[in-house]
Amino acid sequence: MHSFRDKVTQKFSYLFPNSSSSQDSPYSQEDKPVSSYLSYIIPSISFDGSNTNKYQNENKSPSAGYNYENFDYQDVPSDNYVDCSPVFNKMDSVKDSNDNNNNEDHTSRRSSSSSEVFEEANEQQMPQASKKSRLNLSDESTFISPELYEFLEICLPNIVKGRQWVLLYSTLKHGVSLRTLIRKSSELSCPGLLIVGDMQGAIFGGLLECPLKPTAKRKYQGTNETFVFTTVYGQPRLFLPTGVNRYYCMCMNDLLALGGGGSYALCLEEDLLSGTSGPSETFGNSCLAHSPEFQLKNVELWGFAHASPFQG
Repeated sequence: MHSFRDKVTQKFSYLFPNSSSSQDSPYSQEDKPVSSYLSYIIPSISFDGSNTNKYQNENKSPSAGYNYENFDYQDVPSDNYVDCSPVFNKMDSVKDSNDNNNNEDHTSRRSSSSSEVFEEANEQQMPQASKKSRLNLSDESTFISPELYEFLEICLPNIVKGRQWVLLYSTLKHGVSLRTLIRKSSELSCPGLLIVGDMQGAIFGGLLECPLKPTAKRKYQGTNETFVFTTVYGQPRLFLPTGVNRYYCMCMNDLLALGGGGSYALCLEEDLLSGTSGPSETFGNSCLAHSPEFQLKNVELWGFAHASPFQG
């Protein structure tokens, strides 16, 4: 009685005939047992009812219901895998932050630019009369512009800051006379501002202690609040006392001068038609006019009042 294996081998020998051997030969054309083919075709079947070999035990099909406790599953190594999502998320957040900052910068620049354009437009549309209305002056001036007014207002002593400027004397209004100017200064009990100009357009002058008190001899008076200024350099420029001397102001019936030591910073003749200017040690100034000797365009003396203006 043949075993089950012999029977199967005999059956499959017909499927793999060998032309050079008999039909009972259990070997194929390459001298391999037919059972070797059967082990690849039906690996889950044992010819003798038991496991054929160790190799087959380790490669059993999952469909046969085998235990996988000893099976090692090899996944992709974690070292070779990089999660880029945090990087892209961070890049996106940085991009969004930059975009927001750029938008804020653009908005800020647009807002700032719009504000500047708006202010410039308002400044251009503001009538000249409106600009002059900001000047706290009792009368119109030949020399005082809004810019010069603001500059001098800052330079004034605190005792007169913020008060109304009152025109006490003007050669265009009161005639050309130094004596008249001195007399008008007697209405003041606080400093007065002398403003003059040459024919070339320079505006200059200084702060005086009033009332002016003429002396028979050349004698200086005044305080260290005295200063001189000029616009000959374009923008208004202020010269304060240097402390070298006390030659602040000299007043005589035929001469009015500010500064000394070397030259007068500013000197007006009796007729108020001409004057001189040069470097002085008192204020450390250079020439206040376009030339050391000049022709006067006008002379103004301004006082300061709290409420009611002075009567000229």
